[in-house]
This record gives sequence, structure tokens and C-alpha cells, in this order.
Amino acid sequence: MTGEFLPLAVHDHGGDGPPLLLLHGAGRTLADWAAVAPLLVPRHRVLAVDLRGHGLSPSGTWSFPGVLADIEAVLEEYGIPGALPVGHSLGGMIAVRYALEHPDSTPGAVNLDGFGWGRPDQYPGLDPVDVEERLGRVRELAATIAGRPIPADGLKGLLAHERAMSRQLGIPYELLEAALLRSLHEGPDGRLGSRPSGVHAREMLDAVDLLDLFALFRRMTRPLLLGRALRPVPSTPGMEWFDELMAAYAKGLARDLAELAEERPGVTVAEIDGTHAMLLENPGQVADTILGFCS
Repeated sequence: MTGEFLPLAVHDHGGDGPPLLLLHGAGRTLADWAAVAPLLVPRHRVLAVDLRGHGLSPSGTWSFPGVLADIEAVLEEYGIPGALPVGHSLGGMIAVRYALEHPDSTPGAVNLDGFGWGRPDQYPGLDPVDVEERLGRVRELAATIAGRPIPADGLKGLLAHERAMSRQLGIPYELLEAALLRSLHEGPDGRLGSRPSGVHAREMLDAVDLLDLFALFRRMTRPLLLGRALRPVPSTPGMEWFDELMAAYAKGLARDLAELAEERPGVTVAEIDGTHAMLLENPGQVADTILGFCS
């Protein structure tokens, strides 16, 4: 064991083939894999977890060593130390970190759209100074909303937003509702709040900001699958500056991922027809992409 760990909530989807461990994104839960996991089970043993501070798992100081210890403990408990970590967003970054920390037992890693905010030079067509200023606004906004209490009538508004997303992206509403409800918790005062809590959410955001992801990708000696969303998230009124930022980043990522795949034969880049919500939006292609990589 690499360090102290927290006992994570686990959904054992079953299966008898080579094991997979499914890891969700920041502020999300294992419910995000509800439509993908059944498509993997015919060929794999599949587990999904709530990361520390998320879903039904306990909270604790958020650090990559702690998170990796949590995962190692789950795989030891279930007797599958050689499972392939498959992650989305933050979970994809964790999958790569886990594979690098366990090169002898881990067959590789799958990172689906887990690229963080990148570097200013990865936003072609925009001034790097302007990019840095806009990214500062994004980080400040993320830190402000992380773990804050939800107003008494706020749940109704959140569910209405999920219903609108269901119509806009073609995602079954019940998947969005289940994912949202699992991501909330009731505080001592009876008010609902999102997880992870404010202090742990900020620890998580700070840890991610310190990652040089492309440096990690280049360190991989085992096979690595990098999946990239082809479509932007729906626009938010008043956030046009963010839409422009993400459009530039999409171009920079496409360029840099192509160069990485050409440079490193063990790296596979896949393009997923969907937004960042690809697990719920296009589970069929996500599952096919994972299965193709594992075959």
C-alpha cells in the first residue's frame, strides 16, 4: 500500500474478463458510468468507484497520493491489482497517475477528455497573456461554486437544468437525475450541498493545476488511450469569452495530441462524437473505444 487510504463506495458491475476500474470526473460520481459499464461487462470484470469526497465515499484531504492509495486498496480488496484504470476528466488524469505509479501491475491507462486547462500556448490564435487572465477567471469561478450550499429551492432549479440538458444533448433524463442526486449531500444544518466540500474541492483544484499532463503522457511506457470530445459544451449566455477560449483549446489539443501520437507509438488518440458529457451522451462509442483499445 502506498499510503493511508479511505474506503471508497464501489459498484461491482460483474463480468469475468480482464478487469477494468472506472473513475469519474470532478464533482461527479460512479453514476456517470451507468450507461457505459453494462456494455463493457460481456468482455470485462468491471468496477466503478466514487472517488474520495464524492458520491457516497468519505471525505478527506484531497491529494493525488491519497487518491491513488484509495484505488490501490479497492483493487487489493477485490483481488484485481492488475485492473486497467479507465477514467473520464479528472478520473482520466488519475488513471494515468495510477498507471505511472504501478508500472509492473497496471497494463496501461485510459483517459477520456481529462486534459485540464492546459498551457497558454495550447490556445492558438489567442494572446497567451489574455488566456492566462481568462483561465484565472475560470479557476476563480470553479473555486467559488465548489461545495457551496444549495438554496432551499435550489434542487428544483438544478433538476430543471438537467431536464434542459437532457433535451439539448439527447441524454436520458433519468441518467442525469441519478448522477445529480448522488453528487449531493445533506449538511449538519439540513441544507444540501455539492461534493466535494469547499476546502477539499479547493485542494483538488489546486492539485490538478500543478499537473503537467503532457509530460505525464510522455512518461507512460504502457499503452495509453486518450479520448477527446469533438463537440463543445452548450453555450451559456454571458459566457461568450469562455466559448472562445474553449474553441481555441480544442484546436490546440487536437494539434498536440496528434503530435504526441506520432511521437509515441504506445499512445492511441480517439475522437468521441460528443461533448465533455460523453459518458452519458454517447455511451456506445465510449464503450466501443475502450473495448477496441483493450482487444
